Amino acid sequence: MGNGIPGLGQAYHVLFVAALIFLAAMVVLCLIRAIIGPRIADRIVAVNMMGTMVMVIIAILALMLQEGYLADVCLIYAMISFLAVIVLTKVYMGVYLEKKEKEEKAHGSN
Repeated sequence: MGNGIPGLGQAYHVLFVAALIFLAAMVVLCLIRAIIGPRIADRIVAVNMMGTMVMVIIAILALMLQEGYLADVCLIYAMISFLAVIVLTKVYMGVYLEKKEKEEKAHGSN
């Protein structure tokens, strides 16, 4: 990057490093949100956001290091992250529906 223009490569490098630092801080904040909740839905959204930000971090590293295989890693990570969120949502919905059925049975028998 920055072929033929002096200083442009260094400017890109500084921009990429700043973006990586910002994204790393945001991932930490999302991790805190995933831990403290308060609801399960907040935790699932936080995990999804973390997966998206990690994908962006990998893509920036692919550009910064000029390594094409990292784009493939990014795509694979995207698929795994998507599936993880779907599984978490399905598990949450199953637990929620079970809890709702138990409450309905408890109220119905009284």
